[in-house]
Amino acid sequence: MKTKVSIIGSGFSSLAAASYLAQQNFEVTIFEKNSTVGGRARQLKKDGFTFDIGPTWYWMPDVFERFFGDFGKHPSEYYQLIKLNPAYTVYFGDLDYITIEDTLEKICRAFEQEEPGSSQKLRKFIDEAKNNYDIAIKDLVYRPGVSPMELVTPVTISKIGQFFSTISKQVRKEFDNPRLVSILEFPVLFLGAKPSNTPAFYSFMNYADFGLGTFHPKDGMYTVIEGMRDLAMELGVEIKTNSNVEEILVERRKAKGIRVNGTEVHSDIVLSGADYHHTESLLAPDLRQYSEQYWEKKVFAPSALLFYVGFEKPLENVEHHTLFFDVPFEEHARDIYDEAKWPDNPLFYASFPSKTDNSAAPEGKEAGIFLIPLAPGLDDTPEIREKYFDIILTRFEKLTNQEVKKYVIFKESFCINDFVDDYNSYKGNAYGLANTLFQTAFLRPKLRSKKVKGLYFTGQLSVPGPGVPPSLISGKLVSGLIQKDYSK
Repeated sequence: MKTKVSIIGSGFSSLAAASYLAQQNFEVTIFEKNSTVGGRARQLKKDGFTFDIGPTWYWMPDVFERFFGDFGKHPSEYYQLIKLNPAYTVYFGDLDYITIEDTLEKICRAFEQEEPGSSQKLRKFIDEAKNNYDIAIKDLVYRPGVSPMELVTPVTISKIGQFFSTISKQVRKEFDNPRLVSILEFPVLFLGAKPSNTPAFYSFMNYADFGLGTFHPKDGMYTVIEGMRDLAMELGVEIKTNSNVEEILVERRKAKGIRVNGTEVHSDIVLSGADYHHTESLLAPDLRQYSEQYWEKKVFAPSALLFYVGFEKPLENVEHHTLFFDVPFEEHARDIYDEAKWPDNPLFYASFPSKTDNSAAPEGKEAGIFLIPLAPGLDDTPEIREKYFDIILTRFEKLTNQEVKKYVIFKESFCINDFVDDYNSYKGNAYGLANTLFQTAFLRPKLRSKKVKGLYFTGQLSVPGPGVPPSLISGKLVSGLIQKDYSK
C-alpha cells in the first residue's frame, strides 16, 4: 500500500516535490486554494493581453535542466526558451542607459566604454563568480540545511572570508563607477536583501546574469508551471484546485492529514509549499516551531506593487526587461529595510514581454508590467496605488522621451493586500525570507517539523531560499528527506 502525501499549494517547490515523491512511488495529491496551479506564478489574461502575474525572469537554465533531467526529460519537451539579446537595459537618466547584451564579451565592451580598464576587472570578477556558482549551485544548495556541517568542505573553508564580507564591499573594492556598481549589485536583489547585507559568496548571481544569460519561455513564464504540472500528472500526481486547506490534522504529534473546504482528508504525510508562517497557523500553538516574535525579527525579502498595463501602441526606447536606477538605490533600500515605509523616490522595473513574444499582446499593441519593490506590511490602498502609478509613468515618460499615459488601455494592480489574500503571505511579502548571513542554509526555517512527525515544509521561506530555481531545489531537498524518513 502506497504512503499517502497531501501537499498544500501548487507553486514551483510543491510541483517539484510532488514529482520527486511520485517517482518514488508515493501517492501524492496537491491541494491549491486558487482556481489555477502555480502558486505565486499565475497569469492574467485581458482583452487579448497575457501577463505573468509572478516571476518574469528566467535565470539559471541549468537548474531547470537538472530538474527535468532527474525524470529523463528536458525542458524543451514542455516549453521553448528564447535567449534575450539584450538581456536588459538599465536607465540612469533621460535617454541615458547601459545595455547588457547576451555575451560576456559584449558586456565587457560596454563596461570598457563606461570606465576604461574595467573590462579586465570584470573578467576576473566573473571568473570568481563562476567558481562560486560551481560550488553553490552544483553542490551546496542541494544540501537540506539539517546541519551546519553541510557547509564545511575544503573549498568553502578556503572561501570563509566571502561569508563575512558583502557583495557591496567586494564590488566597490574593484569598481569605482557608480553606474557599473549598480549593475553588479543588481542580481543579488533576487536574493531579497541589500547588497550590503548579502555575503560576498553570493556573487554567483553575477555569473548567472553575465555568464549564463537571461531567457524568456515562449508564451511566458507560466509555461514553465504548465510543464511542471504536466510532468507531475504524468507521474501520477493528482491536483485539486479551489481547495482551501483550513487545518492540519494531528494526533499524538503525528500529522494525520488536512481539512480542506470543511472535509477531512487523511494522509500519512503533510507537506506544505504554502507560506511557512501561515502553515504553522493551521496547527495548535504548542505544535508550532516558530513564535510570532521569531517571524517579527526575521529579515524578509520585499513585497511589491505591480501594474499590468495594456498600451494602445508599441513603446519606444525600452527592451523586454528594463530597469530604472535613475534615483539613489541606497534611499529606496533604506525605505524598504530600515524604515519600512512607502519609498519617496522608488526605483522600478518594467517588463515588456510583447517585445519578444507576440502572444503577450494583440498586434500593434504593447503589454507592460511595472514593479516597485516595497517593505512588507505597509498600508495598501487604492489611492496609494494610483499615486505610485502616476509617479512611475511620469518618470518613465521623461526618461524614455515619449508619451505613454494617453495610450493606456487598461491597468490592473497587485500589491500587499493581494499577496495576503491570494497566497496567505506573511505581511504580504513577495519573495520569502531574505538570504542574509544569519538566514542562510541551516539558519533558515527547517524543511522538517521538529514538533509534528510527518509534517514538512518547502519553498521560499525555507531552504535554500527565495527565487524560482531555489524553489525547484527546495522541492527536491524536502522530497529527499521524506524518502529517507519513510524508507527506514
